[in-house]
Amino acid sequence: MRRFMTLLGVFICASVASAKDQPPKPVTTGLKNPESVAVGDDGRVYVSEAGAPGTDGDGRILVLDKQGNAAPFATGFDDPKGIVTLQKWLFVADKKRVWRVDEKGQAKVLAAKEAFPREPVLLSDIAVDPQGIVYVSDTGDGKDNPGAIFRIDHKGGVTFQVDGRKIPGLKRLGKILLDGGSHFLLIDSETGDLLRVRMDGVTEKVAEGFVGGDGLAWDAIGQLFITSRTQGKVWGIARPGQKPVVVASDFKAAADPCLDPTGQFILVPDTQTGTLTAIPTVIPGNEVDVSPLPLQTTAAFPKLKWTGWEGFSPDGKLVELRPLYLTHAGDGSNRNFVAIQQGVVHVFPNDPKAEKTKVFLDIRKKVFYADQENEQGLLGLAFHPNYKKNGEFFAFYTVREPRLTNVISRFRVSPDDPDRADPDSEEELLRISHAFWNHDGGTICFGPDGYLYIAVGDGGAANDPHKNGQNLKTHLGKILRLDVNRRDGGKKYGIPADNPFVGTKDAAPENWAYGLRNPWRMAFDRPTGRLWLADVGQNLYEEINIVTKGGNYGWNVREGFHPFGMEGVGPRKDLTEPIWEYNHDVGKSITGGLVYRGKELPQLEGHYLYGDYVSTLMWALKYDDTKKRVVANRPLGRLNRSIFSFGEDEQGEVYILTPTVSGDGILRFAPPAAKGN
Repeated sequence: MRRFMTLLGVFICASVASAKDQPPKPVTTGLKNPESVAVGDDGRVYVSEAGAPGTDGDGRILVLDKQGNAAPFATGFDDPKGIVTLQKWLFVADKKRVWRVDEKGQAKVLAAKEAFPREPVLLSDIAVDPQGIVYVSDTGDGKDNPGAIFRIDHKGGVTFQVDGRKIPGLKRLGKILLDGGSHFLLIDSETGDLLRVRMDGVTEKVAEGFVGGDGLAWDAIGQLFITSRTQGKVWGIARPGQKPVVVASDFKAAADPCLDPTGQFILVPDTQTGTLTAIPTVIPGNEVDVSPLPLQTTAAFPKLKWTGWEGFSPDGKLVELRPLYLTHAGDGSNRNFVAIQQGVVHVFPNDPKAEKTKVFLDIRKKVFYADQENEQGLLGLAFHPNYKKNGEFFAFYTVREPRLTNVISRFRVSPDDPDRADPDSEEELLRISHAFWNHDGGTICFGPDGYLYIAVGDGGAANDPHKNGQNLKTHLGKILRLDVNRRDGGKKYGIPADNPFVGTKDAAPENWAYGLRNPWRMAFDRPTGRLWLADVGQNLYEEINIVTKGGNYGWNVREGFHPFGMEGVGPRKDLTEPIWEYNHDVGKSITGGLVYRGKELPQLEGHYLYGDYVSTLMWALKYDDTKKRVVANRPLGRLNRSIFSFGEDEQGEVYILTPTVSGDGILRFAPPAAKGN
């Protein structure tokens, strides 16, 4: 299947590249009234053909081969309009029925017209959520009945989801698109309005000017594309709240599009010309460099042995080494310190020939970690900016008792051995209780202001059930900011006077930013002082934020650029949008990194390096201060193992930390190997 995707992608790229100064050439021609296009999980591209006007039963679904040629896949439909895929299924909306088609092209009616609470006038578009719930739009008659959106369950049961008669000003409901899990985007094809509609019908206007609107599609990074059949145009909206920009025109009748298998193009059917054309997912004024960087990964310390870790339990079972964080003491000693999730900190010379670690700190008797609850443990480590003089460092970990409790503690190095900490020196600064075992966060780091910043998750479970993200009373779902050099009001730390919620009623004064779900790694960029943070998504999207004082990053009313839940909202002035998102077709658990400021790989200078724990893909992202947007997101390849974290040594060189049963859990980026070697 991957071969099919690659070859079709090459064909599409060649078709577009051959016409730089002209409209892109069609990928496929000779179609008969193509209405909609969809891409399956296997990379196959499907196109719906309505067939001859006024003739029932001649509609069909075509599948493209690797050269872009179309072949019949499923037949016997009455003017099929919208199509969409989920796993092995293809869902089709024809005039008055919804079909489910398997991978062999066998079609069965999921919902006939008799199943609908009101007989549809014309079923126009279809959407499906990750749970397999299908939504289908009825255009209505443009008079007393402006249309509706129906919900179809797994057994074919149909209910009203949104009655168009309850949407103010709606004339004719056209295409629909899920915006998060609880909202739709829809086009009023008569007025040209783009609306965001909550699943209970609450509506807001997003944009206008799309008269004859016939299709909506997301790309993988949250850009929205809109087509108009009567205007023959394709628009793009780069980010919520931005104005639409024309990205292509000169179509005769641009119909319902979708993202192509490569993720680099939007496929647009033209009903009148019978063509399928690939439009690059580039919105003028928002261009992003996505060209791969030619780097490889290699073992950073191939000879390194971890003191005290054998890789096996006493009963012979494999014991995974889980290095979660690599940092340095900033004391000029050029040593690396690695925090192991089970509760050990190792230290060793920053030398690729290093052969053995020393145990710097062992608090396994205090740390709770279990494979079945693997978001707990020793999660964060930070050295005081004045460590060379005061010997202080800090740790964030989950204690054994009471359960579900995080501790941020101060430790000191042994006065007799710079490679060993004094475990008895522990001084707890703060305890944070959780209701659940996941979403602990755990990154701690010092900012350029000398204060300690702490990333804390929302308390766990799904949906933020206690609404901690938006609750300023709690530390959960927040970035905290502490002054560890003084003590206030009986606390073992001070509250910086300029913390944004000092003096605010019903707000914890330690809070510095909020609205976070599961922040998995944050880091300051030294030259700019900017705080970068990756927040792990729940249902559909992963995001990257630049965190500022007092910022509200939206959880749990926003996920990425999208509303979350029935209380979800569109963009608001009091909410800070992420600078980047990607959807769960790309990866499902972001691993945040840091901005590269080393010397060995100048091509990475100023790029934020990050990855995905599930897909194991990695990227180098570049943010432009002048343009206030991302200008590059360049792929760095894929690992064959999960990505725990990224670390940085005293020279600014970057490392990738991964689980290991062999000890080689620290990797680094390197130039590609010379050919012939």
